[in-house]
Amino acid sequence: MSYLPDLSALLVEGASFRGGGSAYVMQARNLEAVVLPTGRVVGCDPLLGADTAEPFTVSVAPGTYALRAWVALISSARAVPQTRTAALQLLISDREAARWEMALIPGQDPAELPGDGFFGYKVDASAGALADEVAVRALRDWTYDDYEAVFIADELPPPPSALGGITDKPTGANVISVSTGWGEGVYPTYIGYAADGEPTSYVTDFLVTPVV
Repeated sequence: MSYLPDLSALLVEGASFRGGGSAYVMQARNLEAVVLPTGRVVGCDPLLGADTAEPFTVSVAPGTYALRAWVALISSARAVPQTRTAALQLLISDREAARWEMALIPGQDPAELPGDGFFGYKVDASAGALADEVAVRALRDWTYDDYEAVFIADELPPPPSALGGITDKPTGANVISVSTGWGEGVYPTYIGYAADGEPTSYVTDFLVTPVV
């Protein structure tokens, strides 16, 4: 069976978990809302390059949606407490998710995954985002100076280290990036569905907390 965390338990203010000798406490951080002019959602590292980003097969109605980062406060007897961005959630509605399924791009089949395997987007610059296809594609025409002005800081704020702005001026579509857990890697995204099958949110799991 492919990797599927219990996100309904993870995405709760104050939720706590233990594993590997450490304690994890979840804290919500509301970020700037995301404009989706097409409703085709992309998960990506915005600094890796827009050419490789493809929208998920499940889209939503165009609109402006809340974005929330989930930060884990990690403490143990062996190390100084630290915070890491554990998940990034694009909220489509405030309805409760009755089930979660892996977000896929065309050509991906979960049946082909090994046990605990997953599909995800590659991160090389320790940054992750959930944004509209239009906003991500617009990055193709950006120069390094454009990236530096929006996504690169001399000193990052603490996790979730949110940075970003409008990337497509005609539509107002924007990209808000956050720090990605432990940094580089491949991170899965999941879609929550209400009992009637309507999407409630997209969540990228940065694989920080123990599997719940």
